[in-house]
Amino acid sequence: MLSLAVFIPASGAIADRFGSRNVFRAAIALFTFGSILCGISGNLPLLVLSRLLQGIGGAMMVPVGRLVLLRSVPKSELVSAMSWLLVPALIGPVVGPPLGGFIVTWVSWRWIFYINVPIGVIGMWLASRYIPDIRVAEKVRFDGAGFVLSGASLSCLVFGLEMASRGGTSLTVSTGLIVAGLVVGALYVWHSRRVANPILDLSLMRFPTFRLSVIAGSLTRITAGSVPFLLPLMMQLGFGMTAAHSGVVTFVSALGAMLMKATAAPVLRIWGFRATLVWNGVLSMVCVALCAAFRPEWPLFAIYAVLLFSGFFQSLQFSAFNTVAYADVPSERFSSATSFYTTFQQLMLSLGICVAAAALHASVAWHGREHAQLPDFNVAFLVVTFVSLLAAPVCLLLPKNAGAEMSGHRKR
Repeated sequence: MLSLAVFIPASGAIADRFGSRNVFRAAIALFTFGSILCGISGNLPLLVLSRLLQGIGGAMMVPVGRLVLLRSVPKSELVSAMSWLLVPALIGPVVGPPLGGFIVTWVSWRWIFYINVPIGVIGMWLASRYIPDIRVAEKVRFDGAGFVLSGASLSCLVFGLEMASRGGTSLTVSTGLIVAGLVVGALYVWHSRRVANPILDLSLMRFPTFRLSVIAGSLTRITAGSVPFLLPLMMQLGFGMTAAHSGVVTFVSALGAMLMKATAAPVLRIWGFRATLVWNGVLSMVCVALCAAFRPEWPLFAIYAVLLFSGFFQSLQFSAFNTVAYADVPSERFSSATSFYTTFQQLMLSLGICVAAAALHASVAWHGREHAQLPDFNVAFLVVTFVSLLAAPVCLLLPKNAGAEMSGHRKR
């Protein structure tokens, strides 16, 4: 989480300077090397440092991959392209629990990291073969001071929120980190207005579709980040399932995400971005709220049905957010827009875990329990659902014809 917060803002500028193919390939190599070090770690400090290295590689992969897509695909085909791009991102957190549950149940935990090695080697070969080496001809000065300020601010905020969500650490320390993050963040805002090419370009928020997508998407991603954290834990602690069994149950959401990829383009063509984001957002949050009603006596097919629809609606929601964000952004600013958008995307996914953990801990403490029980998970699901429902009125502020060039939607 800390690596992502520090290094994602620099990804666009680095890709522009050294070429998208080189940066993407190097990012996979770094992530793979970090995975090997994690697998052979013999103590906790080495494991933490190896995870830090993994995070640096991961911080470069997501925004650079999206940047390649934005520069390679015409706007009229971007909805379909984004739908395909989003499928692995949604399937990963869902496939992770059953695969991880199988590994820790039947094999060694070290294989959680070793399994990345052959995938990384294949990824580097595919990047070398298929990813174009896109770079900007004009060299711009790297915003070193902005990189330090943004990294310090975001890492303090992420670390402080994570510590606060645990509840067992010093409130003074976590509050101090959050305050420090806000102060340094204010210094970064002051700095960004005085340089030509800031590492995080706040002027992008002047584009209405980009600004509203960042705000509403951030609220929605809090829930998206919390569900993969809450659901497997609820199945294990509340339902008494094994890690492998709970992972199989949560895997159903991935099927819904897969079904979405063929549906996003026609849905957006008929309804447009604004109506889709408002009503689909409500439907996706209803599905998440229904998770609070899960009980051990529920038939499995009913749980599967809720998770299937939840995966479908959430996948459609993020495809729409990720696409409409670039509707009004000029192509020459795609690099800075991608870095900015992905930074907030990852920050909110991390914040989702913090919010869910904090709600869970608060419910446990309120009822005087030693460990989380099923009612505590119910409270946490309802809390994160309420946060994301706040995105619906924000989406109503979008123009009716927002992203019409991308969706093909026309007012009747």
